[in-house]
This record gives sequence, C-alpha cells and structure tokens, in this order.
Amino acid sequence: MAHILIVEDEQVIRNALRRLLERHHYQVDEAASITAAKELDFAAYDLVISDLRLPGGEGTDLIGNEAGTPVLIMTSFASMRSAVDAMKMGAVDYIAKPFDHDEMLLTVERILKERNLLRQNEVLKKEIAKDYPTSGIIGSCPPMQELFRKISKVAPTDATVLILGESGTGKELVARAMHEQSNRAGHPMVSVNCAAIPETLIESELFGHEKGAFTGATVQRQGLIEAADGGTLFLDEIGELPLEAQARLLRVLQESEIRRVGSVQSKKVNVRLVAATHRPLKELAQKGEFREDLYYRLNVVELKLPPLRERGDDVVELAQRLLERACSKLNRAQLTFSPQCLAAIRDYHWPGNVRELENAVERAVILNDGEPISAEAMAIESHIDRRIPVGMFEPAASMPQGHSHEPQSNSADLSLDDYFHHFVLENEDKMTETELAHKLGISRKSLWERRQRLGIPRKKNSGK
Repeated sequence: MAHILIVEDEQVIRNALRRLLERHHYQVDEAASITAAKELDFAAYDLVISDLRLPGGEGTDLIGNEAGTPVLIMTSFASMRSAVDAMKMGAVDYIAKPFDHDEMLLTVERILKERNLLRQNEVLKKEIAKDYPTSGIIGSCPPMQELFRKISKVAPTDATVLILGESGTGKELVARAMHEQSNRAGHPMVSVNCAAIPETLIESELFGHEKGAFTGATVQRQGLIEAADGGTLFLDEIGELPLEAQARLLRVLQESEIRRVGSVQSKKVNVRLVAATHRPLKELAQKGEFREDLYYRLNVVELKLPPLRERGDDVVELAQRLLERACSKLNRAQLTFSPQCLAAIRDYHWPGNVRELENAVERAVILNDGEPISAEAMAIESHIDRRIPVGMFEPAASMPQGHSHEPQSNSADLSLDDYFHHFVLENEDKMTETELAHKLGISRKSLWERRQRLGIPRKKNSGK
C-alpha cells in the first residue's frame, strides 16, 4: 500500500483529498504547514502532495528532500508561470485547484508507477553489479572478480589508468566500464587506436590543427583530445604512439592543456585518460623506446586483464552468452553446444582470446543447420594441448622443402610462446609473413602483435 503525505493548510481540501485517496486504498498522513511537514521522515512516503502557498513557506521548499520523495504541486493560482516554475524546481507534476477527482487519481497512479519502475531498475542494476559490475564483461573467476573490485574503486576518481592485457581480452570494455561508472558518464568517451593512425597524422588527429598548418590543412580542425573535453579519452595500443606525440601527450597530463598543430596558443581541457596496451611499456621505457616520464604518468593505477586461458570456466559462460547474442543478431533459433564442443571450448588455448571465441561462435552459427554445434564447427578439437592453438601443427608434407621436422616433434614440450619464437626464427628467412601466419594458423595482424609482445623484430629483408 502506497504511503502519501498531504501538505495543505485548508482543512476542507485536506480532508476531502484524504478521503478520496483512502477510498482507493492509499495510506495517508497530513501536515498543515511547511514546518510541520519538515518534521516528518520523507523516507516513509512514496509521494508528497503539497499546496503551493503554505504557512511558513511554499510547497516547492519540499522538493529535493533527502529521501528523494517526489512532490506533486497543487495550487489555486493556476497559471502557466507557476506551473513552469514548479516543474523547473523539480516538481514531479503540477495540478490546479479545484482539481477533478479522476484527474487527481490518474496523476497519483502514474507517479507511483513511475517511482516503482525506477526503484525496480535500481534494484536490478545493483543485482547485476554484484556479479558483472562492468558493461558487458562476464567473469566469475577470481582474477576477474578482483578486476571488478578495482574498477569500482578507481572509476569514481579522475586517476589515469593503464590497462594491460593481450589482444582480444576486452580492454576497451574495461575502459568503457570505467567511464560509465565515473562522474564523467554524462560526457563523451572518445576511443583512439594509436596503431591504426599513420604516424604522420597522429598529432593532428589527437591535438587538432589550424588552417594552413600543413599541406592539405584547408580548415581548422578539432582534435580528439579536445572532443573528449569533460569526458574520457581512451588511447588503445598506446605503445605504438610516436615519441613526438608522447611528449605532447605528457603535457596534456601535466598541465591539462593542448596546443593545436600550427597554433601558438594553448587551450585548457578537462579529460580523464585511460590507456591500454599489450606491450611491456616498462621494458620499452628502459630501452628508450617509450618515454619513461610518460610511462610513470600513465601508470597511476594499473589494471591487468587476464587472458582467456587463465579464466577457467569463464570461457564456457562466455561462449554461452556469445551464442545467445549471435543467434539473436543473425535471427536464428537458439542453438546449443554439443557436450564434446563444450569440452573443446574449455580445453582450447584461445590465443586470440574473447575476440577469437566470438568469431568462432558466430561462424558456427552462420554455418549451422539446426543441430547442436560441434567442435569441428568451431574449428577446435578437445584433444589439442591447451598450450598450443589449433593451426600450430602442419603435416610434414605441407612444409617447405628443407624444413626441419625437429620443432614439430618436440612441440608438445613447448609452451605457445616458446613454439612461436622457435618457429618464427627458424622459418622467417624462407617464408613471407603471410606464409608464416598461415602455417601458424593465425592472421598477419596476430603475427605482428605476437612479434611485438615477444620482442621478435621483423627482418628488413623478409617478404611481404
């Protein structure tokens, strides 16, 4: 039963309204003045119905009470100005006296329904937040639960955050969760992949440029940092940022200001920076390949995102969620995984992490004819060693002439990184990058990323 407080100095109107509401099964209390109303606990009420003109103040004085109880204003001074003023101050609605009984009941019913919906949404958000407090990230394993706890602590602050994790683990999802749980959620989040922007354009893209600053700069352009003013700037693959741009980014962090390319004037910006990389920035800084001062500015709070192979049964839960989403996206009836497929999903190494799992699930749904999804449809087999991904082994007949068979025979004793390192160094002189990637069963992009992570530079004379 909803509990309503009536604040009205005219006893006849107060009594009439009380009887009307009680006939419709509302619990009602009364107050004849603002002073008397303020002595009550507003948390005990679902709605306050108050006259505008009252002894000791106005009904709008009750708006914004500590309990957040909505206030419906009624007045005999029916005018557009008083209605607008009351609504601007936060009144949930406005009704003129003398009011129609049906109009009053309908208004009260609507307000209470809306309030109940808001309460239910808040409860639902809290329930979801218990297990999955970040946007779209699923994880029940201890490392992910620890990550969620850190996000909930760091997100409300303006601290700069560095997210570490392999490619495909969901670093941008973590950055978006940081933004959505921060005080900047109402402002833009701008995401930039530093590896995707040509080195000659990166400074213009980030900081903007003035007209005529360089050939082709025909108009003034706002940079991405300026576009994120008031919100969050997410720099993915920050390890690929050129040293010149790193120096300018350092000034943004130190002075909270930018200067467009070709400009002599600086402009203040209010941006929270979240950066991410799969590369060992500390080692790069020690080698002089990344600015050490920028590294320490970025690494105020470090969040580590575990690879999928270290997340235990999370992989099965993720696969189920991704299957539901893929079926919905492709307008297919809900499919299931076969028991053998679930075992294979759990056992497989997933070198491409969540991105690889998502692609495998979507491919299986597209090619499925209605039967349970098999391990073959996912292009994985349960007997494969967890450390070596599918595609890392090729039949001897398919190897180039003169290729040594020794790495293949000993591969069961190697970790994924050991095998990769050994295979690339032994074959990069006689294979192109495309052939290497094909033999390893990965994309050229994955080959490049793994080279970067393991510190295996590509030889200048290697084929394209």
